[in-house]
Amino acid sequence: MEIERKFLVDTPPDGYESCPFHEIEQAYLCTDPVVRIRKEDESFYLTYKSKGLMAREEYNLPLTKESYSHLLKKADGNILTKRRYLLPLLGDSTLTVELDIFDGKFKGLILAEVEFPTTEAANEFTPPPWFGKDVTLSGEYQNSRLSGL
Repeated sequence: MEIERKFLVDTPPDGYESCPFHEIEQAYLCTDPVVRIRKEDESFYLTYKSKGLMAREEYNLPLTKESYSHLLKKADGNILTKRRYLLPLLGDSTLTVELDIFDGKFKGLILAEVEFPTTEAANEFTPPPWFGKDVTLSGEYQNSRLSGL
């Protein structure tokens, strides 16, 4: 189960560039249900996600580089590219902010996501001041939607 909240970010916090990060490329084979392929650094995955906005089922299966390349040719819509920084959340050592700095077609878009162990924890979360508008329940900034399928 994936339980996360998502926020628009206008200005990332000072020092974010010194945090660990992943280079991500992802594309969608289907959006109902969501079937995604992802290259994260030198790892490759096929992901299924159920319907939902804040909480939904998610299953990841490993792919080879060759199978990823094969499936990428079959993907529809926009291929998303981004750098995902992993920022510690001050005041809570159990949570990490995934700060996505998009490139390509969505250059300039910055989103912050935080995953939670329970929906209660997600609902009780108070975002730090640098987080912008909470877009979790709008669905507008789901990556599958950005893909344009």
